Amino acid sequence: MRLIDREEVARRLTYDMAIPIVREAMIALSAGTTRQHLRSIIPLAQGRMFGIMPGALGETAPFGAKLISVFPDNFAKGVQSHQGVIVLFDPQTGAPVCVVHAGEVTAIRTAAASAVATHALARPEASRLALLGYGEQAMTHARAIAKVRKLSAISVWGRDAARSQAFARKLDTEIGVPVVTHAEVEPAVGDADIICTLTPAAEPILKGAWVAPGAHLNLVGSSYAGPVEVDNDLVIASRFIADSREGVLRQGAEFLRAKEAGLIGDDHIVAEIGEVLSGKIEGRRSAEEITAYKSLGHVVQDLATAWALHVDHEASPQG
Repeated sequence: MRLIDREEVARRLTYDMAIPIVREAMIALSAGTTRQHLRSIIPLAQGRMFGIMPGALGETAPFGAKLISVFPDNFAKGVQSHQGVIVLFDPQTGAPVCVVHAGEVTAIRTAAASAVATHALARPEASRLALLGYGEQAMTHARAIAKVRKLSAISVWGRDAARSQAFARKLDTEIGVPVVTHAEVEPAVGDADIICTLTPAAEPILKGAWVAPGAHLNLVGSSYAGPVEVDNDLVIASRFIADSREGVLRQGAEFLRAKEAGLIGDDHIVAEIGEVLSGKIEGRRSAEEITAYKSLGHVVQDLATAWALHVDHEASPQG
């Protein structure tokens, strides 16, 4: 059984590779050709979690599971917050054939999924990106979204000014786009075309009143029912699109809070991103519309990207 470690994932799983793989995986999910259970999350102490995500890319396709721990406090120690493995099984024999570093796959495929949604939902001329958060996902999101939109400016907000500024300097050097930090969220998002929420916030940090007409949002930081990054007004005002309808109805915290307040119903989820990508349901309908993509993360994204790494290695002369 082969092991693909973090360094190999980082080297080989490029955004040019990951973005189309994730796109096709989400189309397949919405078409009903994949198989998966809703992920199981076991709460641990101090806001930490352990998650189990099983699935199959089809009835006769590769299958497996991701086992992942989430330790938000790792960031301050310079360690990935997501740690774990993806175990892949051969669809012909049922044998486990590969173990892949889940933390690095998660970092890249999550940003790739937001890039897919941004490409489908943001205005074609969108160029001003706002990142709320300065952790690993902020960096991967900047890299991925730069692949689908020509960025002219990036604004960054984070609770720690020194860390925010250090992140901005690193990002400016790598992306080659002017990066500005803000002490408050409102000015960071005021003129943004694309906003990514990438924080462990328990209560809303972003209000609908601060978001300009025509903006596109990727809501990423909250991955289970409980913590929310944006207020009810923003959920209500947006054309709300899920990665998985079932997932958001069960675990999409921002959506569930607005629903529990009696402000929206289940039909406020107008589509899954896969339905937009396949042309089944219209995404953005006007230049003034606010669109929101709720990303919980999905095992088909992990399996598809990990399997591509495995197959590519097997097909290579070195494999």
